[in-house]
Amino acid sequence: MATVRIKFRASSRPDKSGTLFYQVIHNRVTRQIYTGYKLFPYEWNARESNIVTPDGSNTERCDYLSTLRDAVAFNVSRLSRIIARLDKSGCPYNSDKVIELYNAPDSDGCFVSFATDLISRLTQIGKKQIAAKYSTAVNSFKRFREGRDILIEDLDSNLMSEYEHWLRERGLCKNTTSFYMRNLRAIYNRAVDKELTVQRFPFRHVYTGIDKTVKRALSAKSIKEIKNLDLSLFPQLDYARDLFMFSFYTRGMSFIDMAFLKKEDLPGNILVYRRKKNSQQLFIKWEKPMQEIIDKYDTGSSPYLLPIIKEDGTDKRTQYKNAAHKLNDRLKQIGKQIGLEIPLTSYVARHSWASIARSKNISISIISEALGHDSESTTRIYLASLDTSSVDKANSIVLSIL
Repeated sequence: MATVRIKFRASSRPDKSGTLFYQVIHNRVTRQIYTGYKLFPYEWNARESNIVTPDGSNTERCDYLSTLRDAVAFNVSRLSRIIARLDKSGCPYNSDKVIELYNAPDSDGCFVSFATDLISRLTQIGKKQIAAKYSTAVNSFKRFREGRDILIEDLDSNLMSEYEHWLRERGLCKNTTSFYMRNLRAIYNRAVDKELTVQRFPFRHVYTGIDKTVKRALSAKSIKEIKNLDLSLFPQLDYARDLFMFSFYTRGMSFIDMAFLKKEDLPGNILVYRRKKNSQQLFIKWEKPMQEIIDKYDTGSSPYLLPIIKEDGTDKRTQYKNAAHKLNDRLKQIGKQIGLEIPLTSYVARHSWASIARSKNISISIISEALGHDSESTTRIYLASLDTSSVDKANSIVLSIL
């Protein structure tokens, strides 16, 4: 069985940092893997082969050394697992084979790198639809992991339950979280098939079904009723109604995107913003009803287009969450007032825009682009294959009915 050691090579100059490297030893043959990680001699404990933080180190250096320790532990774990797989196979191997597998992007035992390579290969052989779905799920998982990769063997049911909770906290419905889980599970199963890990069933405690979608779209008649409702004696409800209509006017813009819209996002007659959910950049032709709502509220010296985030000294995320909670409470009051059969929430505006657009024979592809959905073309940059005039025309058609 091969062994792995962590070594430190000091610089010839005492005031310069040295370099960490790994030794892979098998059948008395030693090979080295250079890491590029830099340390000073007093930051290395040769007896215990680990990185130490000397007294008096500044915060920035402590953070660097902590990150380095995590990276070294991760890499040594990868090497150990590669060696374990080779031993389990029963086939002869040498130190060079261990290093070859360590450097191979689709065999290093890391989930995101394996998934990225798989997506690339699927795209090359023409399976672009599957590749797009996998890409959407992996990008979401990467956001959850804050860009950090993870060993395939470290994927377990606890981690995936945490990921599911993270998705739910961001307002995703059961079907959306299930979409991510099913595609990540498919990628994981491919890794199992390639014997990169044993099957541990990490998705057994998360939802992977298809939930019956509750109807959340209103008819054009109901949208008109909300728009024309006299709420002059109830300013808080009036404000909630205006935000709902602004979302509808802007092709179902989500409330979080509305909250963080800045005045600089409207340089002329085109509103430009990136969705918080997937970073897609959207362009919306500025229409008269949108401007009427903006003119109604004084945002003064605030950089924001709408008066949702107001206080400089308070956490902006907290302000957005509080505002979202109040908005939906007030929208439900409006819904009850006009006798709606479904709870009126900010998200109903988005579903309603899509539903009404479809009823006007606007194509699904244009609706998908207008909403900024991840779809079969999620890997393409927004507007790369769609003329913005088509989307603007779609929005004008929908707004013309009001």
